[in-house]
Amino acid sequence: MRVIYTIGIGLYTLGIRMAALFGHSKARQMVEGWKHWSEAVDRLKADKKTVWFHAASLGEFEQARPVLEAYRHRHPDEQVLVTFFSPSGYEVRKNYAQAEAVCYLPMDTPHNVRRFVSRVNPDKVFFVKYEFWYNYLNTLRQRSIPTYIFSAIFRPEQYFFKPWGRWFIRQLHDCFTHLFVQNEESLELLRSHGISRCSLAGDTRYDRVHQIVQAAEPDAVVERFLQGHDGPVLVAGSTWPPDEQLLARLRESKEWFPKRMIIAPHMIHEEHLRSIEALFPDSVRYSRLSSSTSTTSQVLIIDNIGILSKLYRYATVAYIGGGFGVGIHNILEAVAYGKPVVFGPNYHKFQEAHDIIDLGGGMTVNEHPDVSLLRKWFTDDEVYRASSDACLQLMRRNLGSTEIILNTIES
Repeated sequence: MRVIYTIGIGLYTLGIRMAALFGHSKARQMVEGWKHWSEAVDRLKADKKTVWFHAASLGEFEQARPVLEAYRHRHPDEQVLVTFFSPSGYEVRKNYAQAEAVCYLPMDTPHNVRRFVSRVNPDKVFFVKYEFWYNYLNTLRQRSIPTYIFSAIFRPEQYFFKPWGRWFIRQLHDCFTHLFVQNEESLELLRSHGISRCSLAGDTRYDRVHQIVQAAEPDAVVERFLQGHDGPVLVAGSTWPPDEQLLARLRESKEWFPKRMIIAPHMIHEEHLRSIEALFPDSVRYSRLSSSTSTTSQVLIIDNIGILSKLYRYATVAYIGGGFGVGIHNILEAVAYGKPVVFGPNYHKFQEAHDIIDLGGGMTVNEHPDVSLLRKWFTDDEVYRASSDACLQLMRRNLGSTEIILNTIES
């Protein structure tokens, strides 16, 4: 099975290289990044212990961040390596100050793995959520390097638990020193397949978004946009075209809808921004509005990156995009502010979405939504307060994953 897996990795690598040749920007970034990982690793000092954190992309890195930074605080004499699979993580965090080295992870072929692990020589390794690179895991096991995964989540339909997935289960059992999972269902599933070195630690994203909320500062441009407006505000974050089209239909319908709306699209390029402006003619771009400029526009389009998490503080209700595509984006950044959340129908792989719906702080919508609850959030103070409290309750009961993980490892 390992031979079949390695052949598959080789074909996947070839596909990325071919895509790079034909101009695919992300593929080209990955291929370039593979060439330069050794330059990053050269920054590590041979006489210091190295702890290696691997995250697939930016979202997983944000999950890793509270553990990484708390570990660093506890072990200031050790050095940190961060690796990414995706350009979405590397390009944003390649200058991350809490790591001595940041690079792309070479593809999981035996030759790459031997070279990389020998050069890095890590003392501990942390993977985040879904990262199961079997040649890396097997090499780390052979070298007796403690290897952990946290914020992991498992479901019966995953390939591990198929009749032909016993080899994968064996790798989980043999290669990880400990698996920290998000929920009881994942814990029971692993134990039912003979994996005992696992425990419930929750989702470290709660710790991360709590940090973000505590550190968030006001935004003068947004406050200028909202100046003189004391009514409800909808903040729509990480939206895709289907999300924006739904919001435009709701706004034009007879259903009551807030006058002021802030839209932060997931894709920030000129064509997409123009399509949003066509849907919302009374809009203004963030880059064209200053902290001293007045505007009569009712919709603010965020055309830069890195400020979405602090925008939710201005929301009455938050709409989270992605639910009409592969899956919703991060709802916790809004929930952390006590803001009820709305999202599309593709949320089933996200435990926090199920939890917030059950508590009454979230709702899902389809192409022809029943927005009676949404309308109550905007018009009924008592209903709104109950939903806002539900969001804060979810946050309170899920904080502390970082401490659980590090205390377990160090004990």
